Amino acid sequence: MNRTPLFPAATPGARPAPLPGAGPVPVPVPAAVRFRAACPDCRGRFELAAAALRLAIGATSRTTFYTFTCPECGASVRKPAGERIIELLTGGGVRTLRLHTAL
Repeated sequence: MNRTPLFPAATPGARPAPLPGAGPVPVPVPAAVRFRAACPDCRGRFELAAAALRLAIGATSRTTFYTFTCPECGASVRKPAGERIIELLTGGGVRTLRLHTAL
């Protein structure tokens, strides 16, 4: 699997990140938040709005991932999401689905 990092694109007027250990600070998410991504199929690079991404958080690292549809080739892309990716996506207003196992 091609692991292309996902980073938030620079947004004008964005606030700096809080200091480590300062605890969560509620910050309004501007509608213009965009994330840089890449398609492993066509190798296209582009920016996506938060609404174009979906984050699924599972019990393990194998079941935690984000998905999007490539705007260039239409491929459905699924990539693993580590702690930092989860933090960036949830902070950027991406819709999140928490996966639960049946007991």
